[in-house]
Amino acid sequence: MPNTAAQEPGPTEEEIQAFQRATRDLIGVALHSLDAAGQGVSLAQMRVLLALRDLGRCPSSKVARALGLGPSSVTRLAERLVASGHVVRGTDAHHRSMVTLELTDRGTTVVQGVLAWRHAEFARILSQIDPVLREHAARALSQFHTVVGEAYASELPGPMPL
Repeated sequence: MPNTAAQEPGPTEEEIQAFQRATRDLIGVALHSLDAAGQGVSLAQMRVLLALRDLGRCPSSKVARALGLGPSSVTRLAERLVASGHVVRGTDAHHRSMVTLELTDRGTTVVQGVLAWRHAEFARILSQIDPVLREHAARALSQFHTVVGEAYASELPGPMPL
């Protein structure tokens, strides 16, 4: 049976450029959301806060694995977040040498504020696009995500944009 995928034409230059622009636009929304939060949190720090929101109180080594970072990178980011009151450092009762990290109320508030601002901003932007095109774009992005997979970005070293 012939492979029909091999017979289909590849993406056009225009399609590739559309995704390049979308990448810049989405990063722009992420950066603006941090500015709107007004807490002086960087993209890398926000990634730590989002990981802690998902993981809960956990060892810093687990945060490092979840973000694809080295432990020393997470330690430096955590130090700044502890100093700014967004994260609290602790120890595990069973393993006193293990350093744990946990969001503070201030950290939780920042995460909620950033995500709420992004939600509102996407609603504002998307409301200006024809509903049929929005639906097609959403399906295309879902398929793009399926092809790329969850682990694609986490395989990269270093702090990545959101």
